[in-house]
Amino acid sequence: QVVGAVARRYGDVDDAEDAVQEALLAAATQWPAEGAPDNPTGWLIAVAARRMNDGLRRKEARRRREVVAGSREPADGPPPVPDRDDSLTLLFLCCHPALTPASAIPLTLRAVGGLTTAEIARAFLVPETTMAQRISRAKQRIKASGAPFAMPAAGEWAERLRSVLHVLYLLFNEGYAASTGARVARSELSAEAIRLTRMVHASLPDDPEVAGLLALMLLNEARRSARTGHDGELVPLAEQDRSRWDRALIAEGVALVSAALPKGTVGEYQLQAAIAAVHDEAQTADETDWPQILALYSLLEQMTGNPMVTLNRAVAAAMVDGPTAGLALLESLDEQLAGHHRLDAVRAHLLELDGDREAAIIHYRAAAGRTTSVAEQRYLLTRAARLTTGNH
Repeated sequence: QVVGAVARRYGDVDDAEDAVQEALLAAATQWPAEGAPDNPTGWLIAVAARRMNDGLRRKEARRRREVVAGSREPADGPPPVPDRDDSLTLLFLCCHPALTPASAIPLTLRAVGGLTTAEIARAFLVPETTMAQRISRAKQRIKASGAPFAMPAAGEWAERLRSVLHVLYLLFNEGYAASTGARVARSELSAEAIRLTRMVHASLPDDPEVAGLLALMLLNEARRSARTGHDGELVPLAEQDRSRWDRALIAEGVALVSAALPKGTVGEYQLQAAIAAVHDEAQTADETDWPQILALYSLLEQMTGNPMVTLNRAVAAAMVDGPTAGLALLESLDEQLAGHHRLDAVRAHLLELDGDREAAIIHYRAAAGRTTSVAEQRYLLTRAARLTTGNH
């Protein structure tokens, strides 16, 4: 929100992001010693604006510099309060048609979602240096395009919408299942993804994929409180206490996807929401309609060709046709997902179901060694330890 406010005022997203980074560093130094201000957002905007003005002073001739700086310098008194939320404008600007989706999506995750370059690189399965270069080039293209800091015209929404939805999807996923650190989730990221998706849905209420994405988020978010145990440990879906699921969010999500599916072409977010709805509507894990989930994953795999979808389809196939069927599907992923911890984790789970304890232990440990999530690592090592001791 601070980046958006500063970018709107000065018309430069790249410099605004740098200025906000400096403001955050100042906050990290001052707030612990002096206490947080009553209006943290306004404080950050004011400090970032001063940094922008400092830059203007350095870049312009003395006379012009004084005129511009004088006209833009924040007045003395309390920090400003943003007169509107610019997050959605920033989101659409970063998804400018001058950029390819491969550039727009990482840039938006960085500028809007605040994800680190390393986190974004992991989401795209590329080296961090590659992603850093991609984001830098995207910023320069936005700057060179001269695009104003404003929402696109109604006729331009469609060409940006796919990238916007993908960004929101990745942002939610990182919040729902943190890829790094000790926490199972980062609720502030998933909450922001839901907030922004609600804003897009309010603007495009008849778009079935927007509704599908919002439904998917709500149906997953409904399980948040049951995903961790008393000590913060990860609890898998089959073992969750379903009485802790948020029934109001489930009802809203089911209603959204049920209304979206008949509207026309079915997209990937609608299919994922439909899968989540099948899980959420089952009163117990044993009552899950796995044949329906398998059919939906098969459609999703045909639509996307995404290896992660195939990974999930393998689990569904194992639940319907037995673990051997699921393990057979995993063989096609050994090259596409080589070194990815989720492939080892799923293979370990299916080997455990198939009764091959020794092989399952090997793959649980391999997965634990490859994940950067401490919570996931503990879960995987615990599964391996239970098999080692024979305590299932």
